[in-house]
Amino acid sequence: MKPLKVIKYYFNNFVEEVINPVRVYKKPKIFCVGRNKTGTTSLNKAFTDLGFVVGNQRKAEKLARYYHIKDFKPIINYCRTAQVFQDVPFSWPDTFIEMDIAFPDAKFILSVRDSAEQWYNSLINFMIKLFGKLPAKEDLMNAKYVYKGWFWENLQSRFGKFAEKDPWNKEMHISDYMNHNEKVKEYFHQRPGKLLVINLAEKDSYSKFIEFLNIKSLYSEFPWENKTDNLKIRLK
Repeated sequence: MKPLKVIKYYFNNFVEEVINPVRVYKKPKIFCVGRNKTGTTSLNKAFTDLGFVVGNQRKAEKLARYYHIKDFKPIINYCRTAQVFQDVPFSWPDTFIEMDIAFPDAKFILSVRDSAEQWYNSLINFMIKLFGKLPAKEDLMNAKYVYKGWFWENLQSRFGKFAEKDPWNKEMHISDYMNHNEKVKEYFHQRPGKLLVINLAEKDSYSKFIEFLNIKSLYSEFPWENKTDNLKIRLK
């Protein structure tokens, strides 16, 4: 690693581990629990533009293995480093329950698409753009993103034998998406002030977002962000 990269690495780590916990101390957490490909990257950018401390996504992704064994302590400890969190593992089932218990003052944002079909098509297009084709099991096992096999480890841990047969089975993924959304809404249905269900494609979505956070903003709409453009993986 080059000297400047080493300095940058340690400086960023110092900010995230020492400075940021002080900045967000006693501030209520905000968890974006909508599935990937529902505008979570744009939500991330919106929060950053508003000055919120957003969690380091790569560090969060490394905690996926703890999610799979239902050990949420490392995830909760990670949450001390920022105020806002999105994507894996917060977009997966049941994480929102553990975060609600650990952080009683937290708020939650469930981002959704126009339909489950639209969401699934977006997921498939994302993977094709990322891999150059719809990746098979072997491709997912060999791809180096967080670490080699990270993609497959997550699919296999969450869907088991169903992922083995067909990693991108439409019925499997759509059912999972719909069940997650319904479970989130049902969990918070008696506490409406805790949850915002939002479709970023709707014209009034940003105003609902700002109202939910009870803040003022110079912006009038969400920034458009495409995570695929910034995502880098090694296929072998």
